[in-house]
Amino acid sequence: MRRILLGLCSITVAFLALDFLFLAAGRPARAQDGRNSTKEQSVRKFLQDYVGMPASAETRTTKYFCTFVDLKDDGAQEAIVYLTDDGWCGSGGCTTLVLAPKGSSYELVTKITVTRLPIRVLATKSHGWHDIAVQVQGGGILHAYEAKLSFDGKTYPSNPSIPPAQRLGGRVAGEIAVPLTATGAPLY
Repeated sequence: MRRILLGLCSITVAFLALDFLFLAAGRPARAQDGRNSTKEQSVRKFLQDYVGMPASAETRTTKYFCTFVDLKDDGAQEAIVYLTDDGWCGSGGCTTLVLAPKGSSYELVTKITVTRLPIRVLATKSHGWHDIAVQVQGGGILHAYEAKLSFDGKTYPSNPSIPPAQRLGGRVAGEIAVPLTATGAPLY
């Protein structure tokens, strides 16, 4: 009986470890090493310059969630940034930025308004960049749906609720870049 219980415990531990690995594989890599920490510091500096310094401490409420994804499959990681609070959100969602590395900083590829979480990077590509999917709801849209944003050679669509963004009819393969549970860090 004791061997059976020990065997069941071992199996349970193995399944828990597998569950953890599968969950971790679905999440984007967060800053853990010095290189990612430097990238996050560069993104934060870019955002502070992009947003500007609010006039008072009470209005410094912008929060951001940043993840790094290789959108072009070229080894360089672009940043997907989800901004909240301080005017970055409305009834249709919040603002998402796609940033490309440029020297020791970043440059804006796209500012996408009215996005809701989760944000996924799809397996499909347009003009060499992975398509992105965001949730669309609110702002007059009653029934939520997932929209596909395709790169046009210069940028992604800035509003997922109107063309050229496309409503996804079914599940398209991809990975979650910004999870539904993402909480932002203060920008200032």
